[in-house]
Amino acid sequence: MPDVTPKASHFIDGNYVEDTDGAVIEVVYPATGKTIAQVHSATSNIVEMAIASGLKAQEIWSQTSPVERGRVLRRAADMIRERNRELSILETLDTGKPLQETLVADATSGADALEYFGGLAASLTGEYIPLGDDFVYTMREPLGLCVGIGAWNYPTQIACWKAAPALCCGNSVIFKPSEVTPLCALKIAEILIEAGLPRGCYNVVQGYGDVGGALVTDPRVAKVSLTGSVPTGRKVYAAAGAGVKHVTMELGGKSPLIIFDDADIENAISGAMLANMYSSGQVCSNGTRVFVHKNIKDKFCERFAERSAAIRIGDPLDEETHMGPVVNEEQLEKVLGYIEIGKKEGARLICGGNRIADKDGFFVEPTAFADVTDDMTIAREEIFGPVMSILDFEDEQEVIARANDTEFGLSGGVFTQDITRAHRVVAQLHAGTCWINTYNLAPVEAPFGGSKSSGVGRENSKAAIEHYSELKSVYVAMTPVESAY
Repeated sequence: MPDVTPKASHFIDGNYVEDTDGAVIEVVYPATGKTIAQVHSATSNIVEMAIASGLKAQEIWSQTSPVERGRVLRRAADMIRERNRELSILETLDTGKPLQETLVADATSGADALEYFGGLAASLTGEYIPLGDDFVYTMREPLGLCVGIGAWNYPTQIACWKAAPALCCGNSVIFKPSEVTPLCALKIAEILIEAGLPRGCYNVVQGYGDVGGALVTDPRVAKVSLTGSVPTGRKVYAAAGAGVKHVTMELGGKSPLIIFDDADIENAISGAMLANMYSSGQVCSNGTRVFVHKNIKDKFCERFAERSAAIRIGDPLDEETHMGPVVNEEQLEKVLGYIEIGKKEGARLICGGNRIADKDGFFVEPTAFADVTDDMTIAREEIFGPVMSILDFEDEQEVIARANDTEFGLSGGVFTQDITRAHRVVAQLHAGTCWINTYNLAPVEAPFGGSKSSGVGRENSKAAIEHYSELKSVYVAMTPVESAY
């Protein structure tokens, strides 16, 4: 196993920085349960260094031409692609996700974001508004210092998803990774500086919730972007709101995946697999409530169980492995607890349901329950593990109402060969991101985000520009001022 010990815990002003007075954060490899590195949580001194550095750098970066800003981001994207394998191995060690996944879904998607927003930078212009002799022109300006707070499931991708639009618009960024997966963002910071980003424009500080709280509440911070759970999001949103800061929240979900009886069953099962088992089920947008039409339910359950049995579970560094462990022991216990609740509440287990005892680390079998009802705990609460709930339905309007009966509104999906029905159904789903005849694809060109308790704002696409910049209007008078006084 490669040595992944970072040079220091934090990356500030273009350099690694350490302060061992901060609490120790153990980096545990989920496949073995063993500590592979450690970092220190940021002290108040580290937080102050990061903020001061970011404010100073932002003044320089905001005056850099948009074309040059774009070049820096595109160079960073090229570097990430060149180093994809080493970054993917680090992601696997940080998260436990199999290398088969990380090679194609993590650093590469981060590079896509940097490339996309790099190409967009020079297009961020204002408009001219004629008013007879007078006129107004608008300017799009950066917000200032932005704070990004990451989740542990996609540490490299999230570090880039928050950096790319912020830097494109001329902001600086302080990124706090999850304390569970602290390593990957440090490498992204290194690459950005190597690509030509001014020192201090992208700082990384480690820490628990108190560090995030110190950043979110600092009056010098203009914007907060969080990817995380709904409970954490409520706290961060309230704290940021007290300071009237710009906020983007990408939170959790309990998303519906609706499979009609005319759907291609094998294709629908593939979608359900991606919506529940990819990354060991640790994806916020997962379609964990799978509504299957009664006419095909038995066949669907039979084939899902058969295909689940073929999933190769094992060493995440082996490229033949399909599924790795969940991220840590706490998550393992949470997932196993929900499985037991599902059994007790009367759901029928069709596959999985157990910890994999003959492996070190935090492995759970791919698990699916049938005969799940809307009021069961496993159909109401976000599990964040490889646990799928199958619910029966017969009527289109009935299933739409049931799909929307949740506090969440992140995602939704429909499988049907009737394209008219597909569009009709997704138009009625209360969700920010939907798929037809596929699931969980998130290209940077498309907006991503949720509604209701699943968040506010959007990441990716041109929509993200609105969340990392603001418009200034300038009225230009070409005639003498009229005044009654």
